[in-house]
Amino acid sequence: MKRILVVGGGLIGIRHLQAVQAHAECELVGLVDLDMSIQCDVARFAKMGDVLEPVDGVIIATPTHLHTPHGIEAAERGWHMLIEKPVSETLESAQKLEMALRGQNIRSLVGHHRRYHAVVQQLKACLEAELIGKVVNVSVLWAMRKPDAYFEGNWRTDGGSPVMINLVHDIDILRFVVGEIIQTVALKGKPLRGSTRVESGAIALAFENGAVGNVSFSDITPSPWGFEAGTGENPNIGATHQDMMWITGTKGALSFPSMEVWKGTDWSSAAERVPFSPARNEKPPLEAQLDHFLKVIEGADPLIDVADATLTLGVAQELEAKLSIQG
Repeated sequence: MKRILVVGGGLIGIRHLQAVQAHAECELVGLVDLDMSIQCDVARFAKMGDVLEPVDGVIIATPTHLHTPHGIEAAERGWHMLIEKPVSETLESAQKLEMALRGQNIRSLVGHHRRYHAVVQQLKACLEAELIGKVVNVSVLWAMRKPDAYFEGNWRTDGGSPVMINLVHDIDILRFVVGEIIQTVALKGKPLRGSTRVESGAIALAFENGAVGNVSFSDITPSPWGFEAGTGENPNIGATHQDMMWITGTKGALSFPSMEVWKGTDWSSAAERVPFSPARNEKPPLEAQLDHFLKVIEGADPLIDVADATLTLGVAQELEAKLSIQG
């Protein structure tokens, strides 16, 4: 049994807490959050310093700007950690956290949980095996309308860019299945909610392996397209099971998450659909991530640690900076 502490009682923190409670190989130490009014029938602590019980691993699900100080404090306590994405607020703070973990010999895992989707693992394997030849182009569409209440009376009013909240996931998936991103171009759409924050935009990407891609995004437009809607992974977002990523290669193309595969030769004949079935999750990705975290605590290699997640953060921050200066 691994003794797990959850830090942060927001939406994702409570989901982590419930996953720990339901796991046969975990014992929940409790929840750390300054807001002691959060309703949950578990041991409560206002801060990590109040925790006197032994802890094997901590799940840090606090606001992004607190990830590094909370991670460093946990490392000083000797606690291995799973940190929600993005790994930290800035590259400098992420690097500071990485150095602290090295100094304390603490193992880390970062909550880019989409890597645990069976169909994402399948997509990676298919591209590595060149099922559609060498990847040439990838197109991603993420569009949904967040409710107005999501932005009312909190930091998201002016700082809640979907780049750092949402697209950081898509960037990580592109790094995971296509390759490292070496160049970016970004265009900002006109804000429509009455604030100056980034709401929509278009992004062009160049990959180390020669492939190129584009991402179109918006958090003000209701649509059926986006990873959450396409996979049905988030209980707070309506599922449509529509594709949201299209990849072309030298021998064919495929769309995701349906894993509809097409093969062809040249324009003299129509591309033909190839029978192919998408892989199905044996359990929700958040639970699969927790399974893996327990193994990381024991010494297994992490699927994505702080160092790897810092590369994803670097791309997201570069895009955020380019969009923000456009006014």
